[in-house]
Amino acid sequence: MKWSEICIHTTQEAVEPVSNILHEAGASGVVIEDPDDLIKLWDTQYGEVYQLSPDDYPDEGVYVKAYLPVNSFLGETVDAIKEAINQLLMYDIDIGYNTVTVSEVNEEEWATAWKKYYKPVKISDHITITPTWEEYEKVQPDELIIELDPGMAFGTGTHPTTVLCIQALEKYLQQGKRVIDVGTGSGVLSIAAAKLGASDVLALDLDDIAVKAAQLNVKLNKVQPVVTVRQNNLLENIDQECDLIVANILAEVIARMADAAFTVLKPGGTIITSGIIQAKKADVKDSLTSSGFDIVEIIEMEDWLALIAKKPE
Repeated sequence: MKWSEICIHTTQEAVEPVSNILHEAGASGVVIEDPDDLIKLWDTQYGEVYQLSPDDYPDEGVYVKAYLPVNSFLGETVDAIKEAINQLLMYDIDIGYNTVTVSEVNEEEWATAWKKYYKPVKISDHITITPTWEEYEKVQPDELIIELDPGMAFGTGTHPTTVLCIQALEKYLQQGKRVIDVGTGSGVLSIAAAKLGASDVLALDLDDIAVKAAQLNVKLNKVQPVVTVRQNNLLENIDQECDLIVANILAEVIARMADAAFTVLKPGGTIITSGIIQAKKADVKDSLTSSGFDIVEIIEMEDWLALIAKKPE
């Protein structure tokens, strides 16, 4: 089979929605090439990461790449992707240069070459994320390992917003509590919650590709007794109460579901939100406080942040 690489030159802010558009168009995974990764000062307490080549990265902005089969519908698919990305402007999302290029690639080349960039990464005090094809042994007794198959869904689990959410889960999730993960994607946050001691985790995503991918990763990590993955639009028709909500989604979507989150959380419950850039910080704070939440902490990494809030007792 012949494959085409579609490359979108966009911004950090648009990475998540553009990635989602590509998945909805049929891509089974995305590659994100962000030049900030070349100059990032990784926290040495979490060890080495891996070598990156500057030749693979743009001077400005971010490349988001995906691979689609060459067929008679490819032209229409690319046009639909372009149109969907342009629609992001309606949500005040900066799409940057928004140049889209398509090139043919060798199947054997693309199917394996990207894997060399994905190695085990320790992203918090207790959690290390590793691809399924890498052998990794614990380096400390209390280390928790999450295995992911990033070829199936939404990235490698090492994006700053994911890291922020996992670090917040380590701090705020208490043993035996119930969790809802809104916009689960690959399921990494649900898996992390289960490994950190949650008694019950409900993982929700509107995208059926994400649901299937999360189900696979849940099985890979043997947390099926704790994590249930369901297709659902945010918190619509969710009537079960929980102790903690984690949502790594767009700031605009967090604002839209704030009231529902307040209703679903038990008194004293916690909401962890990320997927938020600095420019959207005030909007998310206002939406959460307007719904009745008290902001308890804001943590930052690069241009991203996570807001942690509590429902009053």
